[in-house]
Amino acid sequence: MKVELKTWGQLGVATALAGLTLAGCTGEAVEGEEAGESAIVGTAGETGEGEGGEGGEGGVEIAAAANDPVVYGAALAVAEAHVIAARDAYAAGKTDAGAEMFAHPVSEVLLEMEPVFAERGVEDFKSLFSQASDAALNGADANEIAGQADAIFAALRAAEEKAPTSDASAGKIAGGVVADQIERAVAMYAQASESTNYGPYLDGYGFYKAAQSAFERSADAVRAEDTTLAGSIETALGLLSEAYPSVARPESLDANQGALSGASASVLLAAS
Repeated sequence: MKVELKTWGQLGVATALAGLTLAGCTGEAVEGEEAGESAIVGTAGETGEGEGGEGGEGGVEIAAAANDPVVYGAALAVAEAHVIAARDAYAAGKTDAGAEMFAHPVSEVLLEMEPVFAERGVEDFKSLFSQASDAALNGADANEIAGQADAIFAALRAAEEKAPTSDASAGKIAGGVVADQIERAVAMYAQASESTNYGPYLDGYGFYKAAQSAFERSADAVRAEDTTLAGSIETALGLLSEAYPSVARPESLDANQGALSGASASVLLAAS
């Protein structure tokens, strides 16, 4: 898997949905980035390109998602990561960041995935993201926002049920999706450490939490099939829990990046 920066060149949908300025996932410019480049780090195939341009704005190789359950699951996990981050940021009083994060998956992933979802009979659920973003922009109660997030999670679980099949086992597929999210979380921590902006940290927090959630749902299957993969995931998640102690960015980001990168590499190796 290749880590690469994605550009915002073809975006605009999230702006239309929520009236937001997109510069990284919370509207904050990231120091050292060229104008128009997002704070999202994606995992793609060797070329990084799929149908719809540059493998999808969330860093997912859309063409592969039609046949590869790991890539398909990674696309859903990217959307879930944003929703987790949005819900938790909103609850912590970072309401603007929460509203933006709800909107981003539509333009980053879901629009590109529409043909795949249609082919697999997945009901269109993009409106749930815009509704949650609108509610956040209008100052809804945190409990209402949490309810909106739960509705999205339910839609994502339903979409998971219609993933493409392959010869890979359930444990291997789940492990691949978790590995993808861990890689993203580690990459975003490195980027967050280079500035004081909240955006990269919030992105990474979402990816970490999505990895944790995916592993909790699949841990038994992964452990039953590959104890090495399960152990490497547990080690990486343990380190990420210290790197991302809460949705609020700590005053200093002092987690050992080498240890994080090494743990992520071990997961990717075990999952490959």
